[in-house]
Amino acid sequence: MKLNSAQVERALTQFEAQALPEDHPVVPQLASMFGDHTFFLDSGGLNVLEPTEASERETTIGMIVNLAYWSDETLTKLSPHEPEPTGVIVSLESRH
Repeated sequence: MKLNSAQVERALTQFEAQALPEDHPVVPQLASMFGDHTFFLDSGGLNVLEPTEASERETTIGMIVNLAYWSDETLTKLSPHEPEPTGVIVSLESRH
């Protein structure tokens, strides 16, 4: 799921991570591997937000899904794996 800047801000208030900027050199490679998403890095590795059914029509709800674990202690190398839902639910406010 590709997020706009307001949605990224809202998501980051609900889980501790850093969003990779769109112009980061690794984003095109990640997009070719995992699809067009906003990518987040946290202590667990590489994550994206996948949409879920919203309980209210005007609110978008998504789940954080981990795509790759850190494979070294310095958090500089990622090891991809099958997508794993983390159980973290994020609510994105819709624009009115």
